[in-house]
Amino acid sequence: MKIAVFRKSHFNASHRIFNANWDDKKNFEVFGKCSNPHFHGHNYNLEVKVVGEVDPDTGYVIDLKILNELINLHVIERFDHKNLNVEVEPFQTLIPSSENICIEIWKILRLKLDEKYDLTIRLYESERNFVEYPVKY
Repeated sequence: MKIAVFRKSHFNASHRIFNANWDDKKNFEVFGKCSNPHFHGHNYNLEVKVVGEVDPDTGYVIDLKILNELINLHVIERFDHKNLNVEVEPFQTLIPSSENICIEIWKILRLKLDEKYDLTIRLYESERNFVEYPVKY
């Protein structure tokens, strides 16, 4: 039997949503004030969902202390209080939309977790706007 465990985290970051192939007028038409050349910021809330079997020796799917350490070391330290467009690969060439940030966080943590676990990332840009990856139907 599989069960899901969750870990919440938080980081603050700034970014600019724009397509480098477009001029400022087109970027503003598509992205509005999110294309501000002086950037803007968000207080992101992150939920990491790990699904797996309960280990009979520990009673855990995964030790949440270890999961927290992975999130802090590989995501929070990399993203928190950063200008994503300038300071964080791959966003120097990839639009740092919530969708792309979420996918990149998933890629980072997927490499750090045993393949026996299913992993889902949910990223809140605001209280009302959030994204989730991967989507399972």
